[in-house]
Amino acid sequence: MANKLMIIMVNTDPNSSAELGAPFFQATVAAAMDYQVEVILTARAGELAKKGVAEKLHVKEGSLKNVYDFMKDAHEAGVQFKVCTPTLELWGDDLIPEITEIVGGAYIIEQAMDDDVVTFTY
Repeated sequence: MANKLMIIMVNTDPNSSAELGAPFFQATVAAAMDYQVEVILTARAGELAKKGVAEKLHVKEGSLKNVYDFMKDAHEAGVQFKVCTPTLELWGDDLIPEITEIVGGAYIIEQAMDDDVVTFTY
């Protein structure tokens, strides 16, 4: 059985904020179940790593909890947030403090090919 969950957010568009709840919720649940969990933000979804972006987004209209709150909950549960290097070229390097590492494409491929890692993509 795998002991690590890697969630790659690559196709999720921050402008469709209803799509943002599931990956962060699932990451939080997996961390609470004592799995090692990392969320990698890249491409369009990489914008969520930029300070101030996720704070303006809500999964559900009228909700008091914003997307950044979901990200902070996940981080507090033990989820590691990483950003892919090309994302910095798209969105800049003013990152939220929850980003623990900047990784490249080789890291993602290596992890995805590891038998001890389950990979979800959004």
